[in-house]
Amino acid sequence: MSQTSSSVRTEPVAVEVTNGSEPVLCAEKDNVSVALASPRVRSFRIEAAHPVYMSTLQRDSFEPDWTHCDMSGDPVFAAPVPPRRVTFYEQIEFWLVGLTFPTFWRPATAIVRVGDRVERGLHLVQLWMIRPMGGEEVLVVYPQDGYWRLRPKTPSGLDSTVFGSSFLIGPVEEEGRPIVRIKELAFDPASKSFTLTFERGGSATVQIVETDQNRHALNVVLDRPIEDRPFAMVRSMYITEFNNDVARIAVREEGAKGWREEPIMAFDRARATDIWLGRLSPSRHNTSSPDMVFNSFSETAEPRRPRNEPPPEVKPPSQK
Repeated sequence: MSQTSSSVRTEPVAVEVTNGSEPVLCAEKDNVSVALASPRVRSFRIEAAHPVYMSTLQRDSFEPDWTHCDMSGDPVFAAPVPPRRVTFYEQIEFWLVGLTFPTFWRPATAIVRVGDRVERGLHLVQLWMIRPMGGEEVLVVYPQDGYWRLRPKTPSGLDSTVFGSSFLIGPVEEEGRPIVRIKELAFDPASKSFTLTFERGGSATVQIVETDQNRHALNVVLDRPIEDRPFAMVRSMYITEFNNDVARIAVREEGAKGWREEPIMAFDRARATDIWLGRLSPSRHNTSSPDMVFNSFSETAEPRRPRNEPPPEVKPPSQK
């Protein structure tokens, strides 16, 4: 049986995965840094999925742990406007909320736009979705340093889960810690998508494509490949096997017949088409926070299908 070129399932692009993690004692400091780089990638998928032990979880822990932490040397910038909370888009199924804190570690220069409405000085943007008896936060982004967090909807019978690992989208650079400089963050309610305009030039679209009690998936499309630096990065924390937000990494390397799995602090680098970061056993820190998956890397504006989606049906020539 022959196949047309359009029906052949092509492999995703392999990207360079580099671990820059360093040991620390403070659980509130992001010491895990895993960078993704490729001069070819224009689009990919990010997924947050509940940890494998979720169904056995009897106690969740979300309190911060400031043991051995000294933040006195962090930069502090006063907010350009008084602290506030504003809902600047709302419908029955989801709504967008912005917050301004008294201070932040970077100046608040990025603007947030929904249609003709422009908000300045926001440090945090939250996307909420409806659930029985209320709503829950499923996505947050910090426009002033480019950090995102994602989580699926909470399974039935449980209270709200917690956020854990963060990620960056766009040209990653260093300013005391990894950041992405966003000039403008725009949200389109009709397509449930964010458009990022970067200070370094270029843009990206981050679209919500699936949100349920199993996973929360985003499609990311860059206007052009980022050639001279990482196009994405995972930021998290690891102190011990029982005190972390991410403990292990698994990669599907280019051409490999199986996955490679390692403790996060032992991993060095890989060239991979699929990356998973998460935990196999509960941690006392952000116990219900999700695993993170990066895959579907593509040279086009259409991410490759995730691994769990079947290839298109191929019919014999006589049936075409």
